[in-house]
Amino acid sequence: MSNTKNTEESQGSRESREARESRGSQDEPRSRKQTDDNRNTKRPSPMQVLREARGQLAELTGMEAESVSSFEQTEEGWALEVEVLELERVPDTMSLMASYQVELDPDGQLTGYRRVRRYERGRADARGSGR
Repeated sequence: MSNTKNTEESQGSRESREARESRGSQDEPRSRKQTDDNRNTKRPSPMQVLREARGQLAELTGMEAESVSSFEQTEEGWALEVEVLELERVPDTMSLMASYQVELDPDGQLTGYRRVRRYERGRADARGSGR
């Protein structure tokens, strides 16, 4: 008899556990969807924006970004100034560099870019020297 009682109790607890799991799985798709929706509306981190901007600019211009000299979040999204090697020369200090102003939307997608200056790698920036 004790075996029968234990079997009935274990079946009852299994049924209640299955019922709880069944109810939980009915609620689960809704909570997963809410979580997915929250993930989809989450903004990219600044590092993600920088990586994406460099990659998108390189794809559009064919020039790899060497550095990012300016980076800020704006009302429209993001604004960066990116330094690229435009023309490689020997010696390296004579190579032509360029600064590009890059604009991105809030999700980090490039919306526009323009070259704002061109200079030799070995030259000091006259704008920064106070002249």
